[in-house]
Amino acid sequence: MQAIELLKKLISTPSFSGEESDTADLIYGFLCERNVEAHRFLNNVWAKNKYFSPEKLTLLLNSHHDTVKPSPAYFRNPFEPVIEDGKLYGLGSNDAGGSVVSLLSVFCDLYEKHLPYNLFIAITAEEEAICKNGISALWQHLGKIDFALVGEPTGMQAAIAERGLIVLDCVAEGVSGHAARNEGKNALYEALDDILWFRNYKFPKVSKFMGEVKMTVTVIHSGTQHNVVPSKCEFVADIRPTDCYSNEEIVDVIRANVKSGITPRSLHLKASAISEDHILVKTAKNLNIPCYVSPTTSDISRIHVPAIKMGPGNSVRSHTADEFICIEEIENAVKQYKTFLNNIVINETG
Repeated sequence: MQAIELLKKLISTPSFSGEESDTADLIYGFLCERNVEAHRFLNNVWAKNKYFSPEKLTLLLNSHHDTVKPSPAYFRNPFEPVIEDGKLYGLGSNDAGGSVVSLLSVFCDLYEKHLPYNLFIAITAEEEAICKNGISALWQHLGKIDFALVGEPTGMQAAIAERGLIVLDCVAEGVSGHAARNEGKNALYEALDDILWFRNYKFPKVSKFMGEVKMTVTVIHSGTQHNVVPSKCEFVADIRPTDCYSNEEIVDVIRANVKSGITPRSLHLKASAISEDHILVKTAKNLNIPCYVSPTTSDISRIHVPAIKMGPGNSVRSHTADEFICIEEIENAVKQYKTFLNNIVINETG
């Protein structure tokens, strides 16, 4: 199967975020070898179907070919693709190599077909690192996109909404002193008050799709030695927004309630949800594809058009040691993607 062979090559080729040039070459070559007119910008590769018409709506197929760095717990060689018991092991096999090769295979099969809509494919970079040279940089080169299907490991279920992400670097300030005397102002205690607020505060608006905004303090660092009252305490808060609030609104609420200094690493990863009346959701439901809300983020937050997330594999395997995807999952994904794309009825678009 051409998809499996391509995935083996991708696994064998390191493609950490920002270092994906070699896998971009592989993907570009894969398309060209099949007589597809492919294009490349930075480490992003894209193409449009042969009978592209400006009068039609345009559907984007998207996934990413960059990976995280391998976990230190890897027992296997992360860059050696090995098939055992129907499982293909290797870094990026599940996230998101399975989606990449399945979408490429389907796009090539449909490339010369007359479809009721235009079909774009974009296999993009830097998704894992949330950097600027991925889909965000490519977007201006694609022209008008009306809706999208993003390939991520969802077990081929349709994620019709996903939470956003805000990472906050927080700093509580104090005054140093000797721990043996009642001196100084303990920055660690100042931070504890704020951490307790993060733990207990409930945003009043609750999303129909996503529930409550989630806030979790995940990292804390303070102090230099046992007998010195710390003058600074640094901690990190992981915020998972819903569609009830903008990221900016959430940060404003936090700043109004905590004493620590707050610095967001980014405000670009917004929560997103597609209308249940949209044709992509209707198509999924007509095909009895389960729909759900994803707790993880993806490039959906960067593309600004209605989108669903659907692909082979399981997100539980993502970023884990000895990552794998089942061969059967890819074979089924190719069939299911084709069925899905062939059942989209454009005149029902909302």
